[in-house]
Order: sequence, then C-alpha cells, then structure tokens
Amino acid sequence: MNITATKTNAANVLVVAKIETADIEKNLTKAAKHIAKTASIDGFRKGKVPLAIIKKMYGEQLQQDAENQAIQEIIETAKKDLEINSSDIIGDPSFKKYEKVDDGIEVEITISLRPTIEAEGYDKLAPKYDEPTVEEKELEERLQTLLDNNTPFKKLKSKRALKEGDQANFDFVGKIDGEEFEGGKAEGFELVIGSGQFIPGFEDQMIDMNIEETKDITVTFPEDYQSTDLAGKEAVFTVTLNDIKEKGEAVLDEEMVKRLIPGDETATAQTVKDKVSEQIKAEKVSKIYNETLKPQLIEALVEEYDFDLPENIVEQEIDAQVNNKAKDMSEEELATYKDNNEKIDELRDSVREEATRSVKATFLVDALARKENIEVNDQEVTQTIYYEAMMSGQDPQQVIEYYQQNNLLPAVKMGMIEDKLFAKIIGIEN
Repeated sequence: MNITATKTNAANVLVVAKIETADIEKNLTKAAKHIAKTASIDGFRKGKVPLAIIKKMYGEQLQQDAENQAIQEIIETAKKDLEINSSDIIGDPSFKKYEKVDDGIEVEITISLRPTIEAEGYDKLAPKYDEPTVEEKELEERLQTLLDNNTPFKKLKSKRALKEGDQANFDFVGKIDGEEFEGGKAEGFELVIGSGQFIPGFEDQMIDMNIEETKDITVTFPEDYQSTDLAGKEAVFTVTLNDIKEKGEAVLDEEMVKRLIPGDETATAQTVKDKVSEQIKAEKVSKIYNETLKPQLIEALVEEYDFDLPENIVEQEIDAQVNNKAKDMSEEELATYKDNNEKIDELRDSVREEATRSVKATFLVDALARKENIEVNDQEVTQTIYYEAMMSGQDPQQVIEYYQQNNLLPAVKMGMIEDKLFAKIIGIEN
C-alpha cells in the first residue's frame, strides 16, 4: 500500500492511500483461512475445506472484511508515522474519498485530534455583576406562600357550605350518555377547591355544596384531554360531599418551624426567614447567571482563544443543528431539500459559524475544567435529575430511565461541569 499521512493543522490529519488489489487479496485469503479452520461443510472434513470453496461461499463478507482490514492498516500506519496516540483521536475517522479503480481502491481519510489549548488568564474575562438584594416585601410574600402551602387543613369549627380554598372529601361517579366510564369513579377523594386539579368547571360547581349533599355536575372534557376516548365529550358526575376542611392559620410558630426544618432542634423563626432569603437570592443569581453572565463568559472565551478544531466534530455539530432546523420545517419545506444538494449545502453553511463556535466552546470548557480540577460524578448527575423531576411533579425514576435509554446523561454531566467551572471563574458560590 502507498500511504501518505499529513497533519493539515494541529487538530486534523489527512491520509491519502492506494490499496492495491494484491493487498486486498492477501487480507481476503488470510480471512478465508481463518474461516476454513472451523467451517463445517458437507463433503469435507472439518478444517479441510478448500479456500476456493470458502471464498465462493463467503465472498461478499470476505471482501468487506479484507477492505476494512486494509483501512485499519492505513490508519495504524498513519498513527505510527505521525506519532499519534490513540487517546488523542476524537471520534471515528471519516472518508473524503473511497473510490474503487481497476488496480485497487483510492482513499482519503480524515482523522480528528483533540485540540491543543493554551489558556491562561481566563479569570480576567469573568463578567462583573452586582450582588442582588432581597427586599423585605418579597421576603414576606415568599414566606407567606411557604406558610400557606405547609399549613395543614383542619376540621370546620362550625358547619358551613364549601368555598374556594377548602379541602373537600367526596365520592363521585361519572357517566357519559348514561354509562359509567373507566376512571370516572372514586370514594373518599380529597381535593382542594380552586387547585385546578379537576376538569375545568368541576370545582366551581362544587362551591356552596353542604356536607352530605349530593349534586350532579356537568362538564365537558377538553379536546386535548390525555384519554382520547373522553376528549371533547360531555360527562355528568354525581358528587356526594362527605366532609369539609379549612386551612388553619398560617403562623410561623414553633410547630411550623419544626415542619419546615425537621431535625434541627436549634432552628427558629429567624432561621426559616434566613433560608427563604437565601433561596430568593440564589434564584436571582441563577437568573443573572443564565441570562447574562454565562453567555457573556462563553462569548469572551471563544473570542479570546484561538486554536484548530477537529473538522469531523464540527461537521457532526453542523449535522445536529441542521437536523434541529429540519424538525421545525413543514413537509412542503422539507420537500424542497430533497435531491437538492445545492440547497442543502446552503443550509449547512448558514449554521457553520454557530456550530464552529459551539464546538470551540465545548473544547474550552473541557480544557479549563481539567485545568481547574472540576469534576461531577454519576451520583451527582442522578441526584440533580431526581430533584428536578420531583420539583416538576414527575416520577424521578422514570425520568432517570428516560435519560439513560436516550443517552442524555453525558450531556447533563457536561452541563453541570460547565456551570461549576463558570461559577468558579465568575466567583459565584455554587
């Protein structure tokens, strides 16, 4: 084989080679001999099958294996000639040319290498920001919401009709066209009136009901209701109110402090206020970070440091951005790209600059995180996903399994590493 390997820059290698027919035949024969050792074919003793028979039976597979073996030999030769470590190679080599000619195969292969990044003084690029403050009014409003959400419901002191904000305990049976439907029946169901948990109109019609009263409530399921069998249909629910509870007085007393900060015997009302204030401040800092500081720092880093990028990785990012754009296109718009290479190239060129900057930022984050010894372990990733799922009312285990099945965990980890790194550079407590 005739092989020429050249570093086009610090992050890319171009390998030009000619695989001779004799090289392919040599690999093919070697592979055929390997199969012949264990092949069992009628009329021949095991291990004694003629190579001609093996080549005829496994011709297409042997040809492909022989060509793949030749490609691997080309890559290994290039690595040796240019003294490239396997750990420095990023992604799979890609073909710029793979053309079968009369006396062999002409190939051009690009190999991407991890960029060399010399980054110093990046802490000076950190954007400045004013430390947010917490106003007394917003502290009181947040504290009141916290108390309201954690104040338990209590039995009525005196009998009265149901009103908004009460917790109702009731039985119900739902029917459509006089027939009960699956999931439309329950006993002892508890619902806070006004929470919007039930079908629109249901809770409003329960207001003013009295304990032990039975009432028919007519509602229409939304057109986008999760059960297509019920979507858009009118239903009548026969409701019997069993009990009414009302919210107790929302007071930050000793009992409430224990409920809000369990396990801390030293906690006081002031401890709760301090924690709420810290949470509000953290939310404000997070907003400033995500909307202003993070984009500014990424922009500054990308502009400050210049280094060669692996072409294969840039092309992969372009592919990803083009695919994202395609998801938002109508069928008519997508049809205009079919078999239109010029239009496809124009689309790829339109995202090339953004894709290049994105790849550059990713490599900078990776290099600086290693320099700053920023690490995130798998347990931290799982805990973060678990917490966010709980906060959004989703099943944490199902969310984690979804991330695992769709290979999304590496992206989450990278995002967490990035945030830890930027927080350290900017000077935000994380």
